[in-house]
Amino acid sequence: MTKNNTHPEAAVEIAGAGPAGLAAAITLAHAGRRVIVHEAHKAVGYRFGGDFQGLENWTTREDVLNVLKNLGLTTDFTAVPGRNGSAFDASGKRYEINSDETLFYLVERGSGPDTLDSALLRQARALGVEVHFNSRLRHMAGEGILAAGPRAADAIAVGYHFETDMADGYWVICDNDLAPKGYAYLLVMNGKGTVKSCMFSGFKQEKLYVQRTLEAFQRLVGLTMKNPRPHGGSGNFHIPQSARSGPHPLVGEQAGFQDTLWGFGMRLAILSGVLAARSLLNNEDYDVLWQRELQPQMETSVVNRALFSLLGNRGYGWFLHRYISAPNLREALRRQYQPSWPKRLLDPWARYRYKSLRKDVTCDHIDCHCIWCRGECCIHE
Repeated sequence: MTKNNTHPEAAVEIAGAGPAGLAAAITLAHAGRRVIVHEAHKAVGYRFGGDFQGLENWTTREDVLNVLKNLGLTTDFTAVPGRNGSAFDASGKRYEINSDETLFYLVERGSGPDTLDSALLRQARALGVEVHFNSRLRHMAGEGILAAGPRAADAIAVGYHFETDMADGYWVICDNDLAPKGYAYLLVMNGKGTVKSCMFSGFKQEKLYVQRTLEAFQRLVGLTMKNPRPHGGSGNFHIPQSARSGPHPLVGEQAGFQDTLWGFGMRLAILSGVLAARSLLNNEDYDVLWQRELQPQMETSVVNRALFSLLGNRGYGWFLHRYISAPNLREALRRQYQPSWPKRLLDPWARYRYKSLRKDVTCDHIDCHCIWCRGECCIHE
């Protein structure tokens, strides 16, 4: 490969072109580093294929789009503010969501022109980042960052993408008969939609839960689908002892960085990529950075998840009534994601009750250069 004389240092290699990997690449490129990103699939966002997701906007008082801008990241993607919607409990009772402030931004994932993934890819390439598709990085000898996605499935979201004549909006159902210990959701934007059951258990019965989810949304909100295409994805929620594999930072879902309560993990993934890049640029300890910036919210989300899993169908109505009717829903949600002394007291119980299906990813080999290390073994190819 021809050396780029404008970048005197050796290239930083990144395994994975998801939001975490591209955020790291962009941060490094802003600082003048040469970056090579290896993506195993043929396009960005390949496993999402047009999925709609929420970029949460409640864990900080500052709007998330401003947060991205201040990190030096693009916001040149379609982002529809989520303010007004509807939630249902297991009995079908409707709770109207009317927020003066944006709770989340509805974004599209995948390789389309207006997706979050494509916007980050454009920015990275404009800064000189080399992105190689259909390229699975097997060995990383120099500086690098691992951003290869989830290593286990602690939750799955299964359903359909489709076209529709429905108006834009979002709807949520909290019902263990549709989504065990999770929630079912319907998102519609610009004539396209996503409907899924997000379940934290009962994976072997996913077809049954998806069918019940479709029937519920048809009955409650008049769901209509044209050209439905099945789609599913998984999420891994894990707080590692160390987010490193040998000398290399782990970011995004490869590290397990996710919101354990609802699965709104894009912000955590993006920020982890930025922090990993900064650790390389400033010769800082990456574990210190992410433990300071990410771990408090992640620990709180584990407590939230453990409490939510106890509610069951009878408790969901209480939960929705208590929070949906809050005078300032965004602020109420923000408080639930902030550390507090009651949640610190509950942390040992929550960690005992909620156990990720993934083992700790910390590698025992101090100078290990393998890419797919999961802690149990190291594979050198």
